[in-house]
Amino acid sequence: MTEYLIRRLLQSILVLFLVSVAAFGLMHAAPGGPTQMMISPGLSPETAAIQKHNLGLDKPVPTQYVIWLKNMLKGDMGYTFKNNVPVGDVIWPAVKNTLVLMSFSWVLSLIIAIPWGIYNSTREYGLSDQTANFVTYIGFAMPTFWFGIILQEFFSLKMDWLPLSDMYSMDKQGNVGDLFMHLILPSTVLVLVNLAGYVKYSRSSMLEVLEQDYIRTARAKGVPERKVIFRHALRNALIPIITVLGMDLASLVAGATLTENVFNWPGMGRLFVDMARSREYSVLMAITMITAVAVVLGNLIADILYKLVDPRVQIGRKGGKA
Repeated sequence: MTEYLIRRLLQSILVLFLVSVAAFGLMHAAPGGPTQMMISPGLSPETAAIQKHNLGLDKPVPTQYVIWLKNMLKGDMGYTFKNNVPVGDVIWPAVKNTLVLMSFSWVLSLIIAIPWGIYNSTREYGLSDQTANFVTYIGFAMPTFWFGIILQEFFSLKMDWLPLSDMYSMDKQGNVGDLFMHLILPSTVLVLVNLAGYVKYSRSSMLEVLEQDYIRTARAKGVPERKVIFRHALRNALIPIITVLGMDLASLVAGATLTENVFNWPGMGRLFVDMARSREYSVLMAITMITAVAVVLGNLIADILYKLVDPRVQIGRKGGKA
C-alpha cells in the first residue's frame, strides 16, 4: 500500500507538471492578453512597453513559466494584473463559496440517488424505476442554465418564495437561514444533474452484482433478501460507484460554471468566467492547478476506498489494479 501511494504521488506530480505546462502555453497562445484589456489604444508604444515590462510580459513565455512555477512552489500564486491584488485573496473566498454550494448539492444527491438506485434494482421496471428513468432523461437532456432560469422565473419572480440570486441577501452576510434559502434553487439544478448519473450507475451496478452466482447461491440457501442486498451485493456494487464519485470530487472545488453564473453565486465557476474575460492569467492558472489537484486527489481517494470497501481488491504492485 505504501509503495503504491508513493508511485501514485510521483505520477501525480508528473501529471500536474504537464497540466501546468499545457495550460500556461495555451493561455499565452490565445488571442489578446491583459495589456489589451488595460492599455488604451492611443497609448504610445514606449509607454505600452514599460507597462508590459512592469507586468513581466516582455519576457519569453518559457521564462515566464519558470518564474511562475518557482513562485507557485513557494505558495505565491502571483498578483492580478488590473488591481495588483494577491491571487490567493481572490481565489480562496470563491473556493469556500463553491464548497458550500457543491458539498450541499453533492451530499443531498447521494442521499437520494444511491438508495433510490438500489431500490430500483430490486424492483426492475416498476413505477419507481420508470420514474427514475424519466428523471435521468430530463437530467441528461435539459440544459442546466435553462432549468435554472425557469426556477428563477417561477419561484422567485412569480411566486416570490425564494431569492433570485446571490449567496446572501443584503445585510444578512453569515446568516445561516438566509444562506439556506439561497441554496435551494441552485442546489435543485445541481441535484437533478447528479441524480441523472448517480441513480443510473447505482442501479446498473446493483443489477450486475445481483446476477452473479454467489448471489443466487445465497438466495438458494435461504438468506433473507435484505441481507443478500446489503451484506452480499452492496459492497461489490459500490466499487464502480466509487469511481464516479472520485471523479466528481473535483467539482466540489471547481464548481459548476453555468449554475454559478445563472444564480450569481460567487464561486470558482463564476470567477473563472470573469477572469477569462479579463485575461487574468495568474488567476486562471491558479484555478486550473487547484482543479487539477482536486482531480488527482479524487482518483487517489477512490483507489483507497476500493480497498476499504472490498479488501480483496489489490492496489499494490502485485495486484491487478495499478
